[in-house]
Amino acid sequence: MAQFRLQGSKVLAVDMTGDSVKAKNGSMVAYEGEMTFKKKTGGGDGLRGMVTRRLTGEQMEVMEVKGHGTCYFADRASEISLVSLHGDTLYVEASNLLCTDSALRTGTSFTGLRGSSQGNGLFTTTVEGTGQAAILSDGTAVVLRVTPELPLQVDPGAYIAHTGKLKQHFQSGVNFRTLIGEGSGEAFQIRFEGEGLVYVQPSERNTVGGDV
Repeated sequence: MAQFRLQGSKVLAVDMTGDSVKAKNGSMVAYEGEMTFKKKTGGGDGLRGMVTRRLTGEQMEVMEVKGHGTCYFADRASEISLVSLHGDTLYVEASNLLCTDSALRTGTSFTGLRGSSQGNGLFTTTVEGTGQAAILSDGTAVVLRVTPELPLQVDPGAYIAHTGKLKQHFQSGVNFRTLIGEGSGEAFQIRFEGEGLVYVQPSERNTVGGDV
């Protein structure tokens, strides 16, 4: 299996001995050894995946990288976090997914109101199986634990990804900026309940409700 490691905080190094990985198209910045690169359709899930992603609006262009040596990946100087999966599922926006082990399965999942709140549709990308994935964030990501006793409220503009057995609830009527009198447009939060981890970034995206 390919070995993921960080070269600093903004470059992912993947050591391969005949293995392969799926990476964001165009994210290779350098490599040592012998590598081959092949563009994949449907986020690496073939024709069915391509049709599904077009219908859901969750677009993802990936390439398969295979060989012997080390390949380096980066995307617009974004910070990179490594996520280890052990038969569980990572939920992440396609734009925040940099690279996965080829053994991990990618797909799309209906996420309901969280997707709607971001204006990115009602679906998100899923990564399932055993192996490693690398995700991107604008600034260093913070990993927050959710427990049944401690639910979590998240600004949708700061949300990146989550793992575990979590339920998401859309809460309208308030956001973090309205609390300090700077809100504009529709106000909302995402409430996570259950057991799991949520990844958030310190820089907020624009959402359907404006800056949040």
